[in-house]
Amino acid sequence: MNNVLPLFPPIEPYRCGTLAVDDRHTIYWEECGNPHGMPVLFLHGGPGAGLSPNHRRYFDPAYYRIVLFDQRGAGRSTPLGEYRDNTTPLLVDDIERLRAMLGIDRWLVFGGSWGSTLALAYGQAHPAACSGFILRGIFLCTPAEIDWFMHGIRWFFPEAHEEFVRQIPQEERGDLLQAFARRLFGNDEAACLAAARAWGRYEGSCLHLLPQPEAVDAFATDTTSIGIGRLEAHYFLNAGFFSDDQLVRNAARLRHLPAVIVQGRYDVVCPPLSAYRLHQAWPEAKFHMIADAGHAGMEPGIARALVDATEQFRRQGHFD
Repeated sequence: MNNVLPLFPPIEPYRCGTLAVDDRHTIYWEECGNPHGMPVLFLHGGPGAGLSPNHRRYFDPAYYRIVLFDQRGAGRSTPLGEYRDNTTPLLVDDIERLRAMLGIDRWLVFGGSWGSTLALAYGQAHPAACSGFILRGIFLCTPAEIDWFMHGIRWFFPEAHEEFVRQIPQEERGDLLQAFARRLFGNDEAACLAAARAWGRYEGSCLHLLPQPEAVDAFATDTTSIGIGRLEAHYFLNAGFFSDDQLVRNAARLRHLPAVIVQGRYDVVCPPLSAYRLHQAWPEAKFHMIADAGHAGMEPGIARALVDATEQFRRQGHFD
């Protein structure tokens, strides 16, 4: 494994392609590792963040058949940043179409941040298609979490929050989500891009326990920021397309399946209360609070716990 981060070495896909899921959206997908191995599905965050080559590296490529895809409007899926015909039920349907296309009966579902949200939604809709779950940085998409992201993070990252809202007039700051939506979904392309970049830099600034300037720069690129800014705002405006506390209320649908929850103690983007609430509703899931970590999946303690989880599942089919 890599000496800097506890990940497997870099790997390239052995197969990739695109799947037209409707008349508007085409999603990019790829497979890595062992074509005959244990299937595992990686779900990226955001919504809208897209894939990174490092996402392939949580899994032993000799054992796992690693499936990754860019969700609607994200990464290499097209159109970038498209919020129309983009809902959680449609993303769940996309996963099922991908599973059927690839001829997979059941897979281990791995997701962090919004990826954990989508993993829960998918699993609760299709538990028979899942062999287990590895979840990180839990986000339940409740109104309280959305309000925290838009307003509450300033208690910990006041400089980042002030930069985030700088382009929003004072009189609009009482409802930042609506203020950003007017810019992100308006007809002024320059205003849209400026709002998206501000959103991306804000999120990138708050991911880690210790500052990571390269993460801020990565989140502020046009591709990443357009995907994140527009789609996060879209999903926040629609409460993730969930009913009230849906993911906690329906947790019982998954309690028969092995699962592990990995959470950074100092995660400011997705605070630990959400992970704790999920664990209370799903006590059979193993719960690991990482004492020296924030939100990012590449923080050493979190990455180590995630790789440990994939290795435990490889060896024994459940988690300690």
